Amino acid sequence: MIALLQRVSQASVHTEGELVAQIGQGLLLLWCAEAGDTEAVADKMLAKILKLRIFADPGGKMNLSVQDVAGGLLVVSQFTLAADVSGGNRPSFGAAAAPEVGLRLYDYFVQRAAQLHRPVQTGRFAADMQVSLVNDGPVTVPIRMTGPL
Repeated sequence: MIALLQRVSQASVHTEGELVAQIGQGLLLLWCAEAGDTEAVADKMLAKILKLRIFADPGGKMNLSVQDVAGGLLVVSQFTLAADVSGGNRPSFGAAAAPEVGLRLYDYFVQRAAQLHRPVQTGRFAADMQVSLVNDGPVTVPIRMTGPL
């Protein structure tokens, strides 16, 4: 499972000209399930994301989590994070989970996130989306989780 976290002061998702999600301060998560991923891997990743200390404390040190600052989560599915470009100029996406597995794990991840944190917003799985953000810092953190807990 791969996520690219971006600390944002605001972020939004539009699909077909319609605003489908937006947050203020928080994390934009570009999220991808890979072949072999499970709910246990999703739980492990979510726990890491919610506790990751990448927000500034009053002294300016990155010492607070998204939960500490009551920030939003905007979770956007993005299978292209699984791209393999080692074989040529056209990316291969063979490492990405099959769409039905990806959707199941995405729904699970979002549901668990909403149980553990508020607010949680989402893009639309497998849709053509336009994502806008103001990256705060900028702070961008890639995370890859694999295997059992």
